[in-house]
Amino acid sequence: MTALVQAYAYLRPSAVRESAGGRTLALETSGGAGPAAVTAHPRFFEGFLTAPVAAAAAVLTVADVAAARFDRAAGGSADPVVTAGGGLLRLESFSGCCGVYARLDILPAGLDGGDVGCGTTNVDINASLHRALAVLGGLDPLRLTVGPEDLEVQTFDGRFVEKRVPLPGRWLRGFAEAQVLAAGMALRAEVPAAQAGALLRALPRPAGRPGPPTTRWVVPAGAGLRPVSRPAPGAVCLPGAERLLILQPVLRHATAVRLYAPAGAGGEPAPVAWEFLLPGMRLTVMLSRDAYRGLSGEGGVLDDLATASAEEDAADLLPVLPAWGSKVEVAGLSREAGLSPGRVRAALTVLGVSGQVGYDLADGAYFFRQLPWSAGDAEARNPRLRAARALVSAGAVQLDGAQARVGSGDKANLVRADDTGQLSCTCQWWARYRGGRGPCRHVLAVRIFQDLMTEETR
Repeated sequence: MTALVQAYAYLRPSAVRESAGGRTLALETSGGAGPAAVTAHPRFFEGFLTAPVAAAAAVLTVADVAAARFDRAAGGSADPVVTAGGGLLRLESFSGCCGVYARLDILPAGLDGGDVGCGTTNVDINASLHRALAVLGGLDPLRLTVGPEDLEVQTFDGRFVEKRVPLPGRWLRGFAEAQVLAAGMALRAEVPAAQAGALLRALPRPAGRPGPPTTRWVVPAGAGLRPVSRPAPGAVCLPGAERLLILQPVLRHATAVRLYAPAGAGGEPAPVAWEFLLPGMRLTVMLSRDAYRGLSGEGGVLDDLATASAEEDAADLLPVLPAWGSKVEVAGLSREAGLSPGRVRAALTVLGVSGQVGYDLADGAYFFRQLPWSAGDAEARNPRLRAARALVSAGAVQLDGAQARVGSGDKANLVRADDTGQLSCTCQWWARYRGGRGPCRHVLAVRIFQDLMTEETR
């Protein structure tokens, strides 16, 4: 697997600092992108948190996800990303295995006493800050700064804190896949936090040695969630359920919990998203289909990326995207750009691959961001897409009615369409995943070829 090295340079470590005026949660920034230009150490906010203890627990959860691996391998991943704009702050992270995505939205109601800037950057989360957040309590106000308080003074001697972190390609792809998965989810339940807490406390504890992942199912029942031993009508899957234990520190501050899952998931394991409603904040945690499966490998972006017009449509959408922090809605963009909703969604997927949009389940809309590192082009991050385009370029796709032959000689595979137009393949990839991780390269090649033929006949 391709691994990059991401270098962070911070003026000083993030910390909870004591002063005569009270405590300050100072989150230091590194290499941010904003509306005007790239800034070495952007400053996004200076003010107070209206629910400081709850905010500390939520920030700690995002940091815990970034430091964790749930596939039994060692080591975490990169520092969280923060996006500012529209009066709110969004902190995002992935686990090192890319199987868990976390995002904390600090809403305008959660911030007091300062304007919120615009841009995206990494924030330093270190071991000392982690310990300080874990013991933070009391009723005293907590001031928050995102970015240096005094840039000139702190850079006078030229010293800074530097981190060099391996950044796997799957971590980069995770942003795009999480966006596509979230856009396909629907609200399945909203329950009081106490009911969700009872469910989490009943989950099995991780074993001391590697074992099979635990999949649980729950059925919304009244104001609670009823565990069931197997899939049932209306049931929501909790894949790799032990991973939810990371949410316990924030649960006591929540007022309600929402569960989102793909519509029509049936009895198969499926991703799930938990959204915690906190005072002036929302914390969303998404789980992949099982503990050993990263979100980055879901292949949900491939169908859209294979569309002939998607990249051109994405370029057309950029000038009409709403400003930082505003909701990005498909219907509005469709009217503004003169494109069908389907083409707008495909274009948003293209933008998601480069990290420029995410999806907010609570708003049911996309949001704009600009990652502080390069996500690369879509083809470089998706080898199946690259292989499919190579098959088309080599003339290896031959259509014959409702089926196609992809490849040459004994290595050719048959791609067939069913009565609903869904494609399947005779290759080993399809036999193993049955489309559960997106289309294989042969199905993609047929879709690309059909799309090109349609474009030629227009």
